[in-house]
Amino acid sequence: MKKLKSENQILLMLAFMSLSIGLWENFRQLWLEDNGFSARQISNITSIGILVSAIGIMLTSKKIVLSQLKGFMSFIIVVKFFNLVGLYELNHTMRRFCIDFLVVIDLTTSYLITTSIYPLITVFVKNNTIYSKRKLTEYLFRDVGILVGGFLIGKTVVGVFVSYNVCLYISIVFLVAAMLIMFNIKSCQTVQSNSAPKASIVKYVMKNNILKTYCIYIFIASMAMQTGLGLKMLVLTNYFSFSESVATNYLVIVGLVCDLIGILALKYLTPKNDYITITIKFVIRFSLYTIAFFTDNLLITIIAITWSLLIGAAYENICDGYYINAVENEYQLTFTNFRYIIQYIGEAIGLFFCGLMYEKGLKYMFGLSAFFMIFQITLAYGLIYMRKHKSSAVVKKIAKCIERRKDEISI
Repeated sequence: MKKLKSENQILLMLAFMSLSIGLWENFRQLWLEDNGFSARQISNITSIGILVSAIGIMLTSKKIVLSQLKGFMSFIIVVKFFNLVGLYELNHTMRRFCIDFLVVIDLTTSYLITTSIYPLITVFVKNNTIYSKRKLTEYLFRDVGILVGGFLIGKTVVGVFVSYNVCLYISIVFLVAAMLIMFNIKSCQTVQSNSAPKASIVKYVMKNNILKTYCIYIFIASMAMQTGLGLKMLVLTNYFSFSESVATNYLVIVGLVCDLIGILALKYLTPKNDYITITIKFVIRFSLYTIAFFTDNLLITIIAITWSLLIGAAYENICDGYYINAVENEYQLTFTNFRYIIQYIGEAIGLFFCGLMYEKGLKYMFGLSAFFMIFQITLAYGLIYMRKHKSSAVVKKIAKCIERRKDEISI
């Protein structure tokens, strides 16, 4: 039997990891609610976990080099395994502090693993194809994990009633498969060190107005998104009275259609018509959120939720690439980590606001999210203007140089 290449082993490990994450994280909010946590407590502990994740990414990006990444990820997966086993054993024990602590570790390990996957792949191979495979593997198998959970939850399988804790147990099984594959990946002994950046990533970003604005945009966009949809499973089951299975199937179907829309948007909506793309995605979302706030109508609200989830990947697929690719090679890895940190801090703050608004009423979640979106849309349009203005300036500068060169030749 032909041995899989190391990069394919990593993708296989990612597939099992995504199955585990999709299955467990889809029901984690409901598992916590079943253990006596309120929506506000769930949002608070989740936001703390995301903040700790951001700090963890910042520290590991400074301390861990590519040659150490395989060993680091193996260690994190082992920690995640024992952590999930601990959560499984704590079910219905009412040991609130222990559960809080382990949920924070669960979130932190998940984020650390997810953000480390592609850097680990680049140890062996680096190209656009493998990057696309990495994204496809993560999203597809995460949705499959959610689908498995939606199919099993509430049913009796081989004499066992599938509860939230049973889904956690199945998630652990998938994690064990990922862990065994991770241990089998051979470390690459010929890792080339990246050229050291000339300045810190913060200084580099602050000197570039477009990147600086983009990072502010990422922060506000993440905060706005999580304020409205940070507790979507609780919203669907408690406000809309969906069963766990129906809510899960709804999210899976919308997620798969979202992937299809992202592919179509990538093909037909190019950066040349960014203004149209921004208007379609964010202005419609803002309008629906605003209407949902003022009418407090459940039908309008579910339409707003569905629209937000459906067009979730379209803008990222089309436009974010410009800002990421504009970064110089020596800063690519540190900027990627910096961008994740900014995004996760925004998500953590958004989740905190989501918990506060959830207790006041459903409409307030979307009203506050719409307020944040005013700034988000302004920044999005501003980024397009800055980018196109910079491109025009570069073209004019090149034209002037060519004209000057012609004049010199004629003289």
